[in-house]
Amino acid sequence: MSQQLTLANSTATRSLGIILGQQLPVGTVLLLQGNLGSGKTTLVQGLGVGLGIADAIDSPTFTLVNEYLQGRLPLYHLDLYRLDSVEVAALHPEQFWEATEVEAGVVAIEWADRLPYRPPDYLWLQFAEPIQTGRQLAVTAVGNDHQTIWQRLVPHLSLFQPEQLPANSASGSKID
Repeated sequence: MSQQLTLANSTATRSLGIILGQQLPVGTVLLLQGNLGSGKTTLVQGLGVGLGIADAIDSPTFTLVNEYLQGRLPLYHLDLYRLDSVEVAALHPEQFWEATEVEAGVVAIEWADRLPYRPPDYLWLQFAEPIQTGRQLAVTAVGNDHQTIWQRLVPHLSLFQPEQLPANSASGSKID
């Protein structure tokens, strides 16, 4: 199951993250893919706000994993940009989506194409290059659990449907 969303700017990207953070259930895995500066971290920052996390959400490019445990649900934010698949495997990312060594929560993995294996259920978020009306985000729900999660989210996402965007959504915010 796939759907295209349009994110007019970084504010819209963050807003989508907030909605996701307010709605996603425990055990949700978000696999994020897109070029540098495409909005992956901005979305996760909104996700943290929606989960009620007071700490600043920063990209874990050098720390690899940031854990935020004080929100509605724990958030595990991984960034695989600097790793190859062997190094990613050594990180044991499955411990986060299987909740074997950590409390179950929401897992957001940037540069997810570097995973040597994926969980059985996840939401794949592919950020595309910007176009005139904003940035396109393709969301694919993989597995029965995450297809159900996505179906429950769709009614909350009407603002991001391409056909419902205003012709000029200029807010002065950079597309991120």
